[in-house]
Amino acid sequence: MPGITAFGGYVPRLRLARQAIAAAHAWADPAIKGRGKGERSICNWDEDAVTMGVEAARDCLGPASEGEVAADAPEALYFASTSFPFLERQNAGILATALGLDGDRMSMDVTGSQRAGTSALMQALAAVGGGLMSDALVVAADKRRSKASSAGEFAYGDGAAAVRVGAGDGLLKFRGGHTVTVDFVDHFRAEGEAFEYTWEERWIRDEGLAKIVPPAIASALAKSGVEAADVAHFCMPSTIARAVAGIAKTSGIPAAAVRDNLHGNLGECGAAHALVMLLHTIEGDVKPGEIVVVAAFGQGCDVLVFEATEALATATVRRGIRGSLAAGKSTDNYQQYLAFNNLIELDKGMRAERDDYKTALTVTYRKRDMLLGLVGGRCTRCGTLQFPRTDVCVNPQCRAHHTQEPYAFRDEPAQVLTWSADYLTYIPNPPSHYGMITFDNGGRFMTDFTDTDVGELDVGTRVHMMFRIKSVDSLRGFVRYFWKAVPVRDAVTAADGADRAAAAG
Repeated sequence: MPGITAFGGYVPRLRLARQAIAAAHAWADPAIKGRGKGERSICNWDEDAVTMGVEAARDCLGPASEGEVAADAPEALYFASTSFPFLERQNAGILATALGLDGDRMSMDVTGSQRAGTSALMQALAAVGGGLMSDALVVAADKRRSKASSAGEFAYGDGAAAVRVGAGDGLLKFRGGHTVTVDFVDHFRAEGEAFEYTWEERWIRDEGLAKIVPPAIASALAKSGVEAADVAHFCMPSTIARAVAGIAKTSGIPAAAVRDNLHGNLGECGAAHALVMLLHTIEGDVKPGEIVVVAAFGQGCDVLVFEATEALATATVRRGIRGSLAAGKSTDNYQQYLAFNNLIELDKGMRAERDDYKTALTVTYRKRDMLLGLVGGRCTRCGTLQFPRTDVCVNPQCRAHHTQEPYAFRDEPAQVLTWSADYLTYIPNPPSHYGMITFDNGGRFMTDFTDTDVGELDVGTRVHMMFRIKSVDSLRGFVRYFWKAVPVRDAVTAADGADRAAAAG
């Protein structure tokens, strides 16, 4: 049987206090104050499902060896989301190129349902188990927009998870699973609509969750040869209070096995949330031999049954979900959240009026390794590193022609050489921080800084690169991506960040 061999997660740095949302709308609905507990994750203006997916995948795959264009490359890439930035352009292809995986491999976008993440994982397990692929990478990410003061605005969060599937038991051995398809419409979002329409909670709970999920769980456990009483961890997202506890009771799963849905300090991350909960669970609470059940509901139900192996006890855990949660920055700036998500129309001023946003798709293709993969060059004669890659070596003592070989800078540590904080240049989150950075192994270039606070940057500040939105051509609906520098803060891994993440909830 195949299994999960590696995992990684990403949650944006910003956390919006729900109290700030409630305070903004209590004038119209005083009862809304009851929802103002805890906080939810929100994307910065330059983040979306693709950028979060890239960061979760990097956390899963780990850094490439020095200068490698591609990391340890899986044969297949499945990318799940209900908030893809492109409807007709394969989003998985953008992710693959950013990871250095562009080329001879299969990729697929999976969407249309809140169980897209688990469905993608089941497809990967089937492909590897059937011998079609030797291993596969599954990435799920969501950044869902919701109307101001809606239940979704309080309940949702932004985040991503990635798991790698390989032949053999891995860290979590796949014991079996089951899927049912039922066109039960708890919510929907039609073509061209920005926001979803949701039906009444009690009907969803009683007619949908309570009737569809328990039989699916029973079938998955029967196929896996597992008794419900032996389930140690049950991961299932739901924004309806106590619904999952009721499903567990009906299914015979112990109440203690029901995992925290992370509402207190994250919110529900859409199609990614079942995998987010799985990662949060295995990053610190699962012992070898324990049974983990993952379920996701959406026009049916997916149920997957895993057994933790001895290898999980010594698995490499990098940032993960727990580390990301512990590294968050709280904010009560509700207006900023509205602006980042285009929920209010701001007068951006004349400095925001630009006519050069049209993207030449020919250049985007020909230079895709540079633009999406941050691939520069290394001179094979003198060893000088440079970005971008050119026909002539930049070393004045060399100046050799046509000696550049591809060299990836995305995992290279760097530091700030010069910087500016500009309030005159338009940016959705002023001031605009930009400057020159130098990589430890050589090479330097001008870059934007993101996820930085005013006064945080200085000459010598350590930075690392993150995949972000560079700009958006709103006239044609094209998103341009590039890499930006982010200050290196105290390292927070999933293992040492667990206590702080729990305290934040």
